[in-house]
Amino acid sequence: QVQLVESGGGLVQAGDSLRLSCAASGRTFGRSAMGWFRQAPGKEREFVSAISWSGGPTYYAESVKGRFTISRDNAKNMMYLQMNSLEPEDTAVYHCGVKRSGGGWYSTFPSEYGDWGQGTQVTVSS
Repeated sequence: QVQLVESGGGLVQAGDSLRLSCAASGRTFGRSAMGWFRQAPGKEREFVSAISWSGGPTYYAESVKGRFTISRDNAKNMMYLQMNSLEPEDTAVYHCGVKRSGGGWYSTFPSEYGDWGQGTQVTVSS
């Protein structure tokens, strides 16, 4: 099992940037795709972005495409989410997860990910 810890969240103004980190310990995730999801109060967990195990192919939700960039460093067991031009609608708790084996290399469904971290709060004021 992998233990994931997210960090880097905070309170920012619209238009600002943040860089989220996801640190893994235990079993390494070097051969697994990874994903970022977010959950706002009263809403379901929402897909944000995914990255293949090699760090090559990536995929983004339409709402963040062009503003967010996902990356990973397998040697350091780290994954990142660079968030630029933040909007109040981006306010949520952000979670990272490991893609379960099977199916395509990525999925937009949280049920196909596991080893979730506790999340990091991102709050964007207008």
